[in-house]
Amino acid sequence: MKNFINIRDIPKKDLKKIILDAKKRKIKRKKLSILDTDKGSSLKGKILIQMFEKSSLRTRLSFYIAIKQLNGEAITLRTDELHLSKGGESLEDTAKIISTFGNAFMIRTDSDEKLEEFKKHMTIPIINGLSPSSHPTQVLSDVFTIEEIKKKSISKLQICWIGDANNNVINSLIEASIKFSFKLNIGCPKKYKPNKKMLSWVKKNKGNVKIFNDSKSAAKGSDVIFTDKVISMNDKVNKLKKLKDFKNFKVDFKVMNYAKKNAIFLHCLPRGTEVSNDVFLSKRSKVWQQAFNRIFVQKSILLYCLGKLR
Repeated sequence: MKNFINIRDIPKKDLKKIILDAKKRKIKRKKLSILDTDKGSSLKGKILIQMFEKSSLRTRLSFYIAIKQLNGEAITLRTDELHLSKGGESLEDTAKIISTFGNAFMIRTDSDEKLEEFKKHMTIPIINGLSPSSHPTQVLSDVFTIEEIKKKSISKLQICWIGDANNNVINSLIEASIKFSFKLNIGCPKKYKPNKKMLSWVKKNKGNVKIFNDSKSAAKGSDVIFTDKVISMNDKVNKLKKLKDFKNFKVDFKVMNYAKKNAIFLHCLPRGTEVSNDVFLSKRSKVWQQAFNRIFVQKSILLYCLGKLR
């Protein structure tokens, strides 16, 4: 049994194996409809139990379609319908019941501590569909998308992140930069840089992560420009003040033009004011391909966790 909670905890060879499997699966599905099952590896008779404590569109859809394409089934739980939130049932008892009924558990949670507590009591694999400090399924899928478009290993590319550098997506992207050995430039206001613990981990692992306090310097010579909503789902801040702090960190064509001519734009969605409409809807924007690719990587993650990845 293998969990998928943080990219930093998963061996490099396993991450690459997941990516390779996802690439093969996408190629083989060219002539299949969305709910046609994959040929080969199957999760027939397996049930994925999903629990959402936070709003979800892409994660919800991609995991549901992923398990269906593997010939398995999905059950989706809402915490406001469970005894866990309203009936006083303990998290430990809830974890044991889920483990009894399901074969894998994917949770999108508002608490890293809760994720760890579930892990402690589960006897089936647990997948982190998003937590306050980590979004590993999103970022591994982004690595897949970048390599698919650029047709080369991400280790040969320069990746740029512009925006808040202390949220779950950038945390997982930093972890991926270590695992996949790529150069990562971060453009953010001074008080929004990665937390000290993360920077210490980067230094310990000899990562190639550079922080700039302006977006153009960060974007210079990059192959990929990432950004995310300035006000994330976890933010409990003065929103107007934070938006003001980021007024000079909007991804527009002035910023894109500092990157390479063939640089692409990615965004995990949903979007806000952090990207101009002309960039978001341009040919350089690959956000729809990025979102759709989550299906293929999610399938390979499920197979990995259930010991079925060849």
